[in-house]
Amino acid sequence: MTRRVLLITSSIFGEGGQSRALAESFKAALQGRDVELTERNVVEQPLPHLTGAEMASWMTDPAERSDEQRQLAQVSDELLSEIDACDLLVLAVPLYNLGIPSQLKSWFDRILRAGRTFQYTANGPVGLLEGKSGLILAARGGMYAGTEMDSQTPHLRHMLALIGIKDVDAIYAEGLNMGDERKQQSLTEAKQAIGHYVDSHF
Repeated sequence: MTRRVLLITSSIFGEGGQSRALAESFKAALQGRDVELTERNVVEQPLPHLTGAEMASWMTDPAERSDEQRQLAQVSDELLSEIDACDLLVLAVPLYNLGIPSQLKSWFDRILRAGRTFQYTANGPVGLLEGKSGLILAARGGMYAGTEMDSQTPHLRHMLALIGIKDVDAIYAEGLNMGDERKQQSLTEAKQAIGHYVDSHF
């Protein structure tokens, strides 16, 4: 059975980014497997910051939208069609100033849509995207995983859980700015972990 994967990359350093290197390792590990891969680079395909006008377009009945609203709503609708179609969402994410890249936040702002990917209930929000799993490929210059300084991983997990993706694994390459030896060891270990993940899930 073909597994459908959506890979989101967000490094501002392009092919020189370490999170991009993790993404390439993941793609290499998929070779020869029954996979349909869709890629979106939110830096090379940038999204503007979300505006009130764009959000209002989502909340307007499609039959009543103006031409401008239809164009605005189409941006989010295209992103949602990609995530709707996937079984596994992979996020290759660098750590910038203890958070996610602003380009990735703009992507999330368009897929976290009340009434579309989650809904509010008397017991709180409930995700509407069921049967999907997630994988975070995180590249960091320092050592943050498992510490109070890692505000990024909980943020990503909360946003994914909001839309119903609660089965989320994370693979880290850390200490990348702490000397060449530490960098190479961390990247090697992360790539091995990626290989093990693919072997066990595909």
